[in-house]
Amino acid sequence: MTHDKILILDFGSQVTQLIARRIREAHVYCEIHPNDVSEDFIRRFAPKGIVLSGSHASTYEEHELRAPAVVWQLGVPVLGICYGMFTMTVQLGGQVEASSHREFGYAAVRARGHTRLFEGIEDFRTAEGHGMLEVWMSHGDKVTALPPGFVLMASTDSCPVAGMADEERRFYGVQFHPEVTHTKQGRAILERFVLGICGARPDWVMRDHVEEAVASIREQVGGEEVILGLSGGVDSSVAAALIHRAIGDQLTCVFVDHGLLRLNEAQMVMDMFAGRLHAKVDHVDASERFLGALKGVADPEAKRKVIGREFVEVFQAEAKKLANAKWLAQGTIYPDVIESGGAKTKKATTIKSHHNVGGLPETLGLKLLEPLRELFKDEVRELGVALGLPHEMVYRHPFPGPGLGVRILGEVRKEYAELLRRADAIFIEELRREGWYDKVSQAFAVFLPVKSVGVMGDGRTYDFVVALRAVTTSDFMTADWAELPYGLLKRTSGRIINEVRGINRVTYDVSSKPPATIEWE
Repeated sequence: MTHDKILILDFGSQVTQLIARRIREAHVYCEIHPNDVSEDFIRRFAPKGIVLSGSHASTYEEHELRAPAVVWQLGVPVLGICYGMFTMTVQLGGQVEASSHREFGYAAVRARGHTRLFEGIEDFRTAEGHGMLEVWMSHGDKVTALPPGFVLMASTDSCPVAGMADEERRFYGVQFHPEVTHTKQGRAILERFVLGICGARPDWVMRDHVEEAVASIREQVGGEEVILGLSGGVDSSVAAALIHRAIGDQLTCVFVDHGLLRLNEAQMVMDMFAGRLHAKVDHVDASERFLGALKGVADPEAKRKVIGREFVEVFQAEAKKLANAKWLAQGTIYPDVIESGGAKTKKATTIKSHHNVGGLPETLGLKLLEPLRELFKDEVRELGVALGLPHEMVYRHPFPGPGLGVRILGEVRKEYAELLRRADAIFIEELRREGWYDKVSQAFAVFLPVKSVGVMGDGRTYDFVVALRAVTTSDFMTADWAELPYGLLKRTSGRIINEVRGINRVTYDVSSKPPATIEWE
């Protein structure tokens, strides 16, 4: 099936992927590509519309962050966001200057004129009857002269041109960021652009995507065999189910138990994939090897490297037993690519270093198969449901590749892992019992290698501390700490302290992302 497509040209913004996420939520297919792609590429891509992202740069600086000239010649709608509006301005004959007043955060924008982009979209009206939008700003420059053919579309007291439009050519620019959740009508604005103005068909649906993905895998792989590193997490599980749907016994899953899994996780994985799906699964218990290699290692990056190295060596050894395997499959998804600095744009800052983006070393001699690479987490889950995977597996919270290795601060020891496993299981059990598990996006316990004084019975204790972490997010790029009920936290704390001998204090993490990350290490 051929889908209508929206092209997103990336100028280096950290939130460019959120534009794609919002457009995908409207069931319209889109792709992010660097701003300097060739004219030939854009014409072959044949977009129904183009979105220009934000950037850290200023238009008056010396750089090559400009949209290709063909963008203005294709005759398709164009939406410029923040820097995207600035480059639209200067490339089409307007003017941009540094502003004396920088805006970062909330703003109330007055809609002016009656353009298609904003028509009927507002958050409230002033006493004078002006339609207002509550938006999120992030800029230090301003438009001081509109390009020929453009009219004013929106403004604030400190930003005279917060939006502009050339209705005849269907060119629109907004100073604020409609892609972030803080802009209340952002989703409606982007849907108006892609569905109403661009006329794109909303046919990007995971239920239908199964057949497309299966056909693509079969075409890629042919009659060759595939090996996949199965972790039990959502991404690798959905990838395994999808590939198994496509090629059956040509797939062999290798499940490496590194001793840092959640409680009873190994058994759950085997029951699901070997038991219910009848997939070929090679279960390797390498827990003693991993824990031995981690002895005395406390630095977070060093731990990741040790776990990554050991995994590669164990995986390589198993791969050698599968002489006919020609492909390595991974559950890499789009946020992994973005946060690992591995996006097509090559402009994103690396935040995580433990993802599998880039694959195992070339010494494996295998071709890379990543069927989920362009999907967001919610799309992966929708795909998993469409494949018939159980809800409790598909909607499990994310679990990092190094497992409990990055949830045990400092040195990883077997006894620490056992304490953390049990504490984490109690937390998840209480969240499920109270109906909160599906309300939060990710929840887990963290082991802190410090001891505190406690009192149990008539005696003093000197035991370890765990921190509980629960966050809500729509994209995992930003997150807020979950405001769990005090009663739930009280019961969880009481159970952990009473049932997990060796822990006498429980804390709750109330940090948001940013500035904190979701994981502690």
